[in-house]
Amino acid sequence: MKKHNFSAGPAVLPQEAIENGAKAVLDFDGTGLSILTVSHRSKEFEAVMDETEALFRELLNIPEGYHVLFLGGGASTQFYMVPFNLLETKAGYVNTGVWSKKAIKEAKAFGGVEVLASSDDKNFSYIPKGFAIPSDLDYLHITTNNTIFGTEYKVDLDSPVPLVADMSSDILSRPVDVSKYSLIYGGAQKNLAPAGVTFVIVKDSILGKVTRHLPTMIDYRTHIENGSMFNTPPVFPIFVMRETLRWLKGLGGVEKMYEINKKKAQLLYDEIDRNKVFKGTAAVEDRSLMNICFVPADGYENLYDEFMDFAKKRGMVGIKGHRLVGGFRASTYNALPIESVQALVDCMQEFEKLHA
Repeated sequence: MKKHNFSAGPAVLPQEAIENGAKAVLDFDGTGLSILTVSHRSKEFEAVMDETEALFRELLNIPEGYHVLFLGGGASTQFYMVPFNLLETKAGYVNTGVWSKKAIKEAKAFGGVEVLASSDDKNFSYIPKGFAIPSDLDYLHITTNNTIFGTEYKVDLDSPVPLVADMSSDILSRPVDVSKYSLIYGGAQKNLAPAGVTFVIVKDSILGKVTRHLPTMIDYRTHIENGSMFNTPPVFPIFVMRETLRWLKGLGGVEKMYEINKKKAQLLYDEIDRNKVFKGTAAVEDRSLMNICFVPADGYENLYDEFMDFAKKRGMVGIKGHRLVGGFRASTYNALPIESVQALVDCMQEFEKLHA
């Protein structure tokens, strides 16, 4: 039976990236060594690192004056690495869910934090808009896509202060004007690679302004000066990231990916809105293209376990909602084929016929 992987992360990857990664585990680039054992200082792996960065820059159209880093520690490490490097007096944060709250908590250890807007009042079902951004902030931090609650920014904010964004779960899924951001970071285990590597896009001009002592590993400049190789980088995830970026470029780049992602999301949202057994949870205008959240409709709450079992028997994997919110969540990341979304829609329609 074919499996349809809707997991929120680690998540689906392009089949060719997986196959090329598997080959490299046995023999990396004809070296006779596994990618799992090759030196990160070897010329063969340095070529991988260089190409990965070049593809990342090309696909995101990253302007001059920015560095791209591939680090360990996940986005959760960036929650404190960002304020360590940037927060001198006061920073602004927008609270759109669990990951925003974690970032806010870490930042409070380094200085003043002002929560400029929050969607907590409606269980994070929407993206706050129209809030004031004070001009005296060191930076403004947002989470562009909220995996747990299924909401997403649809446009790049115009900010009078440096804009920092956690793009863990929607990087390369839609066009982004990188020039509007001073720092973009994220874990790669959604749209890019296996868990283990974190990407950082940082504008050079925002660094070196805080007066506090920065431990060597926490200072972005350390990793810039050493080409992301101050310590051993996550070699295998970076290799698979390169393969994923090659796949994306071959597909037609971010613009083409965006077209496909909109079709996938619309297909599933249309079914959620039509189907009598299910209902969506996010505000329509803020619905995520990457994480589609829904619950049993009123009067059908007792069917949750039955649908989970029904869907599992038809090859659906990873559609259980996050433990904090329940319900269902279908993560439709870049590498998920539209055929998998159609299979879930067919499953929902079949289930409706049994109960509605």
